Amino acid sequence: MSTSAPNVPSDPSLETRIFAVAADDDATSAGRFARWLNAENTGFHDPRVEEGDLPAYIEAFSTDRRVMWGVHDSARVEHSLGVDAPVATYGSMVNGLNVGGGRILDAHLITAVTVQASHRRKGILRGMITRDLTEAAGRGHAVAVLTASEATIYGRFGFGCATFEYGVEVDVRERFALISPPTGHTTLIAPEHGVALSAEIFQRFQARTPGSVGRQFAYPRRASGIWGRDRPVEDRAVRMAVHYDDDGTPAGYVSYRFLGWDTEPYTMKIVDLVASTDSAYRELWRYLGNLDLVQRITWGGAPGNDPLPWALHDRRCYRHTGTEDVLWVRLLDVVTALEARPYSGDGRLVLDVTDTLDLVGGTYVLTVVNGAAVVERVAAAASPDVTLDVAALGSLYLGGVAPSVLAAAGRLTAADDVVVLLDQLFAAPVGPHCITHF
Repeated sequence: MSTSAPNVPSDPSLETRIFAVAADDDATSAGRFARWLNAENTGFHDPRVEEGDLPAYIEAFSTDRRVMWGVHDSARVEHSLGVDAPVATYGSMVNGLNVGGGRILDAHLITAVTVQASHRRKGILRGMITRDLTEAAGRGHAVAVLTASEATIYGRFGFGCATFEYGVEVDVRERFALISPPTGHTTLIAPEHGVALSAEIFQRFQARTPGSVGRQFAYPRRASGIWGRDRPVEDRAVRMAVHYDDDGTPAGYVSYRFLGWDTEPYTMKIVDLVASTDSAYRELWRYLGNLDLVQRITWGGAPGNDPLPWALHDRRCYRHTGTEDVLWVRLLDVVTALEARPYSGDGRLVLDVTDTLDLVGGTYVLTVVNGAAVVERVAAAASPDVTLDVAALGSLYLGGVAPSVLAAAGRLTAADDVVVLLDQLFAAPVGPHCITHF
């Protein structure tokens, strides 16, 4: 697939070219894929791509079924990179989002958004994202999601922050010990088995974890060390251990790398940790705590309701080092999205949703009986129960942000008793946790 169209009508020199990578695409530095990838790398301050790495990236992008957008400027000045080098990039793909209760909804994923400094304030991002969201809604996607490198960009396009991850440091010296007795067994595995095992384990994690997004081609390869973080070449410093439960089923894995003898205290950094059962999560930490010569474990992807400190004899071994937002959610079809997720309790509410992009703005009646919703779009109500914008609706959609918090922040308007009902309905028995970045 390849298309082109004007992107910003007020600037006729700008043209958007859209294409999907095919397995037989040009794998040279002069090809359109390499030029697009180098433009994305420029936006994120990464090195230019090695030509020898292009076949691996082509396989990855084609398997992920990514669609790439590049904005080209026909008025590029002399000595610039030329008209075939994009001045802005944008990408999308589709993967499953667990919206609660094990229900997986196909979500429209947005990625690789960059605009060069020379082309800021020309409406390029607004043009791309408005067109893309409109077309995604037209294809029947109820939800769009992204992970944001900057927190100030996407709220104006209707995205609300919906999940978080926490940086932790765990002291694994003499006082580190778990209360529960050991179960199953955990062992290092050979890198060539890591891709299949990590994909199998993540699939189980995905099925049980609200907020989880399906993973791209690169993830199991980086977890196994077959790919490195920055290039699709082996990272020999990465080790991977798998936990098998009592009946021999692989239930969790952790991949990790040592930060070196010049880092004190001696530190092991978790590259990826995925557990499909609570016991597997505890046993992976038991394994990490038993690593020789290691004094500290660091991880940037812990859940907010992490059970680990409660599993330790000495919870002071565990320390939070920071919080990051992860998944930003944007509803493209309020009826389908709200009917897809589970609820707690019963209730009926009239929601007035505003949307500056005019994709889903309107009035909706949400009726919940025995945890299941029926949603109807209706004519504007004179006195809706709840007034909020689509970004706020995205924040509370997965249950990771309480409606009462948004009300206190001035992000939604409702009477006190309505806020209490909202909290009850949207509460998630298990907090959402997304460990997939894209």
